[in-house]
Amino acid sequence: MPPPKMRGTQKPRHAKKTIVRLISYMGKFKILWVFVFLFVVIAALAEVAGAYLLKPTINDYILPLIGKENPDLSGFRQLILTMITVYVLGALSSYGSERILIFISTRTLCNIRKDLFHHMEKLPLKYYDSHQHGVLMSLYTNDTDTLREMFSMSVPQLFSTFFQVSLIFIMMLILSIPLTFLILFTIALIMLVSAKIGKRSALAFRRQQDNIGKVNGYIEELMEGQRVVKVFTHENEAMARFNELNEDLRKAGTSAMSYVSVLGPLMNNLSHIQYALTAIAGSFLVIGGFSDVGTIASFLQSTRSFSRPLTQVSQQFNSVLNALAGAERIFAAIDEKIEDDDGKIELGKNIRGEFIFKNVNFSYEKGNPVLKNISLHAKPGEKIALVGSTGSGKTTITNLLTRFYDIDDVEGEITFDGIPLKQIKKDSLRHSLGMVLQDTHLFTGTIYDNIRYGNLNADRQQIIEAAKLSNADYFIRHLSDGYETVITGDGSSLSAGQRQLLAIARAAVANPPVLILDEATSSIDTRTERLIQQGMDALMKGRTVFVIAHRLSTVRNADEILVLEKGNIIERGNHDELMKKQGRYYDLYMGSFKLE
Repeated sequence: MPPPKMRGTQKPRHAKKTIVRLISYMGKFKILWVFVFLFVVIAALAEVAGAYLLKPTINDYILPLIGKENPDLSGFRQLILTMITVYVLGALSSYGSERILIFISTRTLCNIRKDLFHHMEKLPLKYYDSHQHGVLMSLYTNDTDTLREMFSMSVPQLFSTFFQVSLIFIMMLILSIPLTFLILFTIALIMLVSAKIGKRSALAFRRQQDNIGKVNGYIEELMEGQRVVKVFTHENEAMARFNELNEDLRKAGTSAMSYVSVLGPLMNNLSHIQYALTAIAGSFLVIGGFSDVGTIASFLQSTRSFSRPLTQVSQQFNSVLNALAGAERIFAAIDEKIEDDDGKIELGKNIRGEFIFKNVNFSYEKGNPVLKNISLHAKPGEKIALVGSTGSGKTTITNLLTRFYDIDDVEGEITFDGIPLKQIKKDSLRHSLGMVLQDTHLFTGTIYDNIRYGNLNADRQQIIEAAKLSNADYFIRHLSDGYETVITGDGSSLSAGQRQLLAIARAAVANPPVLILDEATSSIDTRTERLIQQGMDALMKGRTVFVIAHRLSTVRNADEILVLEKGNIIERGNHDELMKKQGRYYDLYMGSFKLE
């Protein structure tokens, strides 16, 4: 018996509902299921017929022909040919049913993944903000992997086992009722022993999985923090802690694998004992005249065909539970409410870019306000800078501009070119906005494709012009393949400044009337910062701009600077006006030219 997966059994909360939903996915292949049913029945009948034919083979030919000179073997040859035909037909039917089931299973899994991905693309940003990325990724990795195992192994096995065991059980009853009850009793004992050991094995594997997580987490943490480890000369302490965690993993692994090494041989030996007990009991029945040799031989062959699939199904039980638990999480994500879009107005081409906030309040959680009575007026072509400490509400304002979140009450209002924001279709609104975020995200692909992501209809000349405007063209042309250079790992082969220049180029090619800039020059050298600033300045010309300022020196030329504190605008004005007030902005500017 193969060792179980290195994870504990997870139980679904609503197994019946989940099974019904999985059946609805698999039920889309109705015609194929007809062929599966037909092939499975033929294979089961062939299994039963092949075992039953041993009875006439022994009783009518082998035993009567023993000791005869020149026996007539024509009937025997015909029977052997019939048995070969039955087994070949059974093998072909089994192959046919498994191939179709594999097609149905893989297609079903493909449809589930497609539905999951398509649905998640329609979910609001709030969903992603409230769920860890690792948890979401596990839907596509761990959970779909358990489904794949169930579809490729458990489902075909369960389906064929049901018909095979049912028909063989009927034949066993016909051959010998006493021996059938003996088989049922011994199988019950075997499954009880397997369940007891399997339960302990699952606990041991859960402990092993926990320790694997601790060891892997510690290694990852230490690999990333080697500079700190070496600076403070903590190598010996790090090795000591690793040895401790590694020893815990060894103990847990030894315990887990011990159960596996015991369970396989134990099950095999119990199966042999069952077979021997059946043979002994059958011998007594023959001796007592209650049965014959052919019947017992046929029954013993059926015993193998009856107990083997039952044992295999019991081994798949944990896999099925894990798969149902995974499917339940996948369906929970598919059932999440998609992003509402109650807007009906499409924005035209002549967008001015005027934003007005009137008494806006907002909270991510009820009773925990993030913005309080915010009012601002961004006129077309103006640059509005948002300044404040972490958690003051700067990013929240940009989330409201893009309608990633909507304001709380009907008293406050946000308008865009005089139109209430909620009346504008979200796609239309977002097409008119360009964003350059502090955390630049690049996709696997060419430099050209990453810039083009801002406007899929842009031609090559527009891409190059956007790169020139952002000051990215120079470094791109010095790459190995220029614009066709392939980047992976979120652009890990590029410097932080180069990634930022590409993000500016991507926003430039979109040519939006409104820009939202989350400055990202805090960890960049002075020369690169100057290039980025030049790129941003070129991008901002003639556009309404909202800037989240991290370096206060970059917002001196803003038309209006809003200083936020705990969700309130505590100061507003241009740089000179705020410096004259000698308030919060003055203190920040004079004390530190950078604000996180």
